[in-house]
Amino acid sequence: MDNSPRTRPRVGHIQFLNCLPLYWGLARTGTLLDLELSKDTPEKLSEQLVRGDLDIGPVTLVEYLKHADQLVALPDIAVGCDGPVMSCVIVSQLPLDRLDGARVALGSTSRTSVRLAQLLLAESIGVTPDYYTCPPDLGLMMQEADAAVLIGDAALRANLHDAPRLGLEVHDLGQMWKDWTGLPFVFAVWAVRKEYLAEQPLLVEKVHEAFLASRDVSLEEVAKVAEQAARWEAFDAAVLERYFTTLDFRFGPDQLAGVEEFARRVGPTTGFAPDARVELLSS
Repeated sequence: MDNSPRTRPRVGHIQFLNCLPLYWGLARTGTLLDLELSKDTPEKLSEQLVRGDLDIGPVTLVEYLKHADQLVALPDIAVGCDGPVMSCVIVSQLPLDRLDGARVALGSTSRTSVRLAQLLLAESIGVTPDYYTCPPDLGLMMQEADAAVLIGDAALRANLHDAPRLGLEVHDLGQMWKDWTGLPFVFAVWAVRKEYLAEQPLLVEKVHEAFLASRDVSLEEVAKVAEQAARWEAFDAAVLERYFTTLDFRFGPDQLAGVEEFARRVGPTTGFAPDARVELLSS
């Protein structure tokens, strides 16, 4: 890829551990400097991509489906799960079937995870809690709420450290979705703005190839990725290796089926058509 500042694509970088394997290998493959990376939360990166402040990047599933007319998804790369995800959870002081009318704190920075939690509680469990939004601090949440929805590193800490210490129940949203539908779940896809794709099709293809290579290298050397990450995170290398290999970074037919099922169930109340489809970059 061309290193010229004029042609370096502006690419989003989710600053959560769940995306580390997608970015760690960029340095190993020699493509890191070819990208102008911007780090932020999933929600803010999604807004930047839709607004045109980024050319390519991760976008939460809900925001992709809302703005599918502007975006094309990159195939075979996503952040999802096929069963447990570990870092998208409901932490509760009560059994889930007793949360009808109860206070539930939404500490998430991803509209997709919040919408998934609300869907599962309403249609799978059959309860309608009283939701409110607050910072993702489990201790503070549990002072005012009966349950909390958390994602990302905050959810991982709650799942592995804080909830067991506080005697709280942890319910994995990925496993709940799998048990309910039998399908994988996709939390975020990688997408390119259509106008950028029209201007720079070869460069988009190279960025796509760079991320696929980065992911593959990272998963081949996952023990090393986990060992390095453990130096600055509150989790040991064994936990991180389990986490990285629990996540599903694929985006194929099974994942697309999961996306279509989610869209069918929540589209009319979330701002997109229930038959919304993902447009994939053709090879």
